[in-house]
Amino acid sequence: MPLPDSEQSRSDALPFEQTLATLHSLLPEKLRRPHVGIVCGSGLHTLAAAIRDVVEVPYATLPGFGKSTVPGHKSSLAFGLIGPGEGVPVVAMLGRLHPYEGHKLSAVVYPIRVMARLGIRNLIITNAAGALNPDIDVGTIVVIQDHLAFPNLTGMNPLLGPQLDPKYPRFLALSSAYSVSLRRYAFLAAHKLQLGLDALAEGVYAWVSGPTYETPAEGRMLRNAGADVVGMSTIPEVVAGKEEGLEVLVLSLVTNKVVIPTRYRSIREEVEAELAGKPVVRQDEPQVSHEEVLLIGKQKAEVMKSLVEKIVELIASEPSSASPASA
Repeated sequence: MPLPDSEQSRSDALPFEQTLATLHSLLPEKLRRPHVGIVCGSGLHTLAAAIRDVVEVPYATLPGFGKSTVPGHKSSLAFGLIGPGEGVPVVAMLGRLHPYEGHKLSAVVYPIRVMARLGIRNLIITNAAGALNPDIDVGTIVVIQDHLAFPNLTGMNPLLGPQLDPKYPRFLALSSAYSVSLRRYAFLAAHKLQLGLDALAEGVYAWVSGPTYETPAEGRMLRNAGADVVGMSTIPEVVAGKEEGLEVLVLSLVTNKVVIPTRYRSIREEVEAELAGKPVVRQDEPQVSHEEVLLIGKQKAEVMKSLVEKIVELIASEPSSASPASA
């Protein structure tokens, strides 16, 4: 049986050399070897405000890059420095690519692989997510410790097809996908910033393909399966980052509560009440919107920016941070 067209020829069709050559021609020497990669989620491209001496490179100028079409996402890489003194060279994706936009999975994770070849060792991924766990409030930043990815399990895995490189494992272990050291830095950073005990939480992220929000039954299933938050991105990037040997941290900003009513509206009961001449009490049916997601992202942008900035500074304090990994 032939492989799906979206996943054929993973290695042959990826123009790494051209992409890297283009970036090399556009960037000053001090920004060509970033130590940390950052992925900005919905409404969080303002994270770039933490970066100084910024050079933005539009995706359209880079071979192999797609275009982000989702409101709240830009389509460019931002190179620059974070932190005091000489600063830490970083690269940030100001907008990500999603499979639901029509992008192949190989295209979705291509920027991650490019950043790895530029020399990053640490990858900080942010996203906007819906809370499945009723104990997690809107505005909380969830430090992801594990994931539940139905698309990965049912044929939407970015590693399907020929191996990108023979040195990579054919069967990638994901039990340690989320870096313990970076998760520790996240909580240390929150402490240093005096964000408060309830600003951060830990949890499990459920990846769904989107672009539809979950039905109440789907949300209930995901909650019962052990997921705390849910979103339409991130996991392909995590998988690719792990395959590339990166330390990966995921920060999910809770922008809404997933609609999981304790009781469904009963049309039968309403009709019976109407026929009996009794008053009909109709319960509200809340809806989630992308505008709500962007609003919370905007409100929490400064907190997320400060947190990521402090994490990068802590990464830079590592004794080994002075010498980036080879591409």
